[in-house]
Amino acid sequence: MYHRILVAIDGSHTSRQAFNAALDLAASEGAQLRPVFIVDDIPLYYSVPGYDPSIIVHAQTEEGQRVIDEAADAMRARGIVGTTQMLTTSSLEGIAECIVRAAQAFNADLLVLGTHGRRGVRRLVLGSVAEQTLRLAQLPVLLIPSASHAPQAAPSNISNG
Repeated sequence: MYHRILVAIDGSHTSRQAFNAALDLAASEGAQLRPVFIVDDIPLYYSVPGYDPSIIVHAQTEEGQRVIDEAADAMRARGIVGTTQMLTTSSLEGIAECIVRAAQAFNADLLVLGTHGRRGVRRLVLGSVAEQTLRLAQLPVLLIPSASHAPQAAPSNISNG
């Protein structure tokens, strides 16, 4: 059913869950997989006097390389065909737009994302990349909730005595 799956990864627990779901789906469907890490080069970094924004971009790039290298290793271990990709946002596009553009360029037929499930003020302040991506996407999107990696409660040992 799916032949080309793009998954956005950022190194968080939630994105690892999304990557694992995409990896399983690619294995079961025989699909190509493209994990994408986005370096967010937003202009906010440039507005702090005396601060060199390249420090943040460099740190994000190093983290991105580590994350996509791990993804490539996991793909090789499972025999999944595909390549990783690192992209950088621009002043004209944010992370969501960059993800959607990458999916279009890859000709993806499924986009997989983790969602942190923020609500209230945290969502207003931090926004939701998953929600923005979902609104922009012109292809099916599989959202993996952050709760999907929460530890399960141990079964109780209630006996009917």
